Amino acid sequence: MALKHKSIPDVATVKEELLKKYPTKVARKRAKQIVINDVKDGDVVPEVQANVRTTPGIITMRGCTYAGCKGVILGPTRDIVNITHGPIGCGFYSWLTRRNQTKAPLESSENFMPYAFSTDMQDEDIIFGGEKKLIAAIQEAYDTFHPKAIAIFATCPVGLIGDDIHAVARKMKEKLGINIFAFSCEGYKGVSQSAGHHIANNQIFTHVVGEDDTPKLGEYKINMLGEYNIGGDAFELERVLEKCGITLVSTFSGNSTYEHFATAHQADLNAVMCHRSINYVAEMMETKYGIPWIKVNFIGAESSAKSLRKIAQYFGDKKLIDRVEEVIAEEMPAVYAALEEVKPFTEGKTAMLFVGGSRAHHYQDLFTEMGMKTIAAGYEFAHRDDYEGRKVMPTIKVDADSRNIEEIEVTPDSTRFAPRKSEEDLKRLAEEGFTFKDYEGMMPQMESNTLVIDDLNQYEADKLIELLKPDVFCAGIKEKFSVQKMGVPMKQLHSYDYGGPYAGFKGAVNFYTEIKRLVTSKVWSDLKAPWEENPELSATYVWE
Repeated sequence: MALKHKSIPDVATVKEELLKKYPTKVARKRAKQIVINDVKDGDVVPEVQANVRTTPGIITMRGCTYAGCKGVILGPTRDIVNITHGPIGCGFYSWLTRRNQTKAPLESSENFMPYAFSTDMQDEDIIFGGEKKLIAAIQEAYDTFHPKAIAIFATCPVGLIGDDIHAVARKMKEKLGINIFAFSCEGYKGVSQSAGHHIANNQIFTHVVGEDDTPKLGEYKINMLGEYNIGGDAFELERVLEKCGITLVSTFSGNSTYEHFATAHQADLNAVMCHRSINYVAEMMETKYGIPWIKVNFIGAESSAKSLRKIAQYFGDKKLIDRVEEVIAEEMPAVYAALEEVKPFTEGKTAMLFVGGSRAHHYQDLFTEMGMKTIAAGYEFAHRDDYEGRKVMPTIKVDADSRNIEEIEVTPDSTRFAPRKSEEDLKRLAEEGFTFKDYEGMMPQMESNTLVIDDLNQYEADKLIELLKPDVFCAGIKEKFSVQKMGVPMKQLHSYDYGGPYAGFKGAVNFYTEIKRLVTSKVWSDLKAPWEENPELSATYVWE
């Protein structure tokens, strides 16, 4: 029986309203980024324009290249000293703002995440150069903490004045005898934080992955790629995988360590969560070491069960397949009980999701489980394949911004390349409908007559809320308070506010409870912003 949702305005009319205020040239560009998703069974998804620069003057919700490199990819790693070479504001911005958690095994274990390391560049450093200051910072970090590795991140001023952070890294690596590497991730370098992900992946793959051949013990060895342990998500996934008997060699990069990255080449399978942030590493590891990759989703109870079954199917061991079914059977009763409690309050409600990574896609599974409909969604930094699926990748043209990112050449390792599956195994899996290195994208899964909007801005967010009146709005910290002032419950999915985990089975229960709390709260509908309470402005004018 189809769920009954509240009626919403025609989305074509909504799109027209969103574009009405723009100048003609801007409206023409935005029209390609605001797409009516009218996909039905067998239909070709409409093309959306993505990974293009934001129009100057528009208040975008995006982050910068530096934020994607340092804040997203390397931020969750606890035993690498991450030094921001630049003004202190950049280092502070990327420091723990995503609530990446970590759990060191011992109190004496290294954990540098509570520290914000920065060269704190001043005016004189911009004028005369900051390389000497960077050398001093590396030396001080080494003398104080004696880390396994030090990473250096360039900010906008560094690229503008020409400090050679890579030369400094090589010099200090030779002097100190530890791994020191740098990232040319100046904030302006790409369209969005997506460029920073790519730059980070390239350097981690080049300088760290494969550095440690110490054998990793355990059965069914996998890497979890694109999971950043926001609110403790990785802890929940580690619990479930361990319960199934699956060995997690490394996570890129939630609750991660240098050793995890260095031994990642020993896994037998890469499971990719956030396609956009990490598919680069998955592709390179397959080329160099022979590790295949699959797309998984551990957001949502049904999706988690499906992903566990897919991992078990890959290994093809009946013992693992049976154990996975046992774990799912043990975990699902609590999920069903929670759904029975929340669905009377959530069924038929509507949601909007404008979040980076794959979250605007994955979290729709959780809302579907609660009987809610996602009426509009989009990414901050997606490419077309994140929306339309990887099948469109051959048609995507490389633009000037993408050429700013170094493309490293990867070839099979002469001694360590080893295909994990025989041709016979691959053929059998294909006959079973098993797919490798595939992602269908967000749009095919969304219902017809919904809106897909790339790089949503503040004006459009306000207008969408005014026209569609969602029951809950999910986005990032920059949008949180403006949305709440419009009287709509807002769930912050970049750092989860103070909640989480939301991944896996227990995470799904947490999310159901949180959304029920939000949609049943009356405070937001009763809220009046100061300008609504007293909208009149008074002023005096002096004419000369």
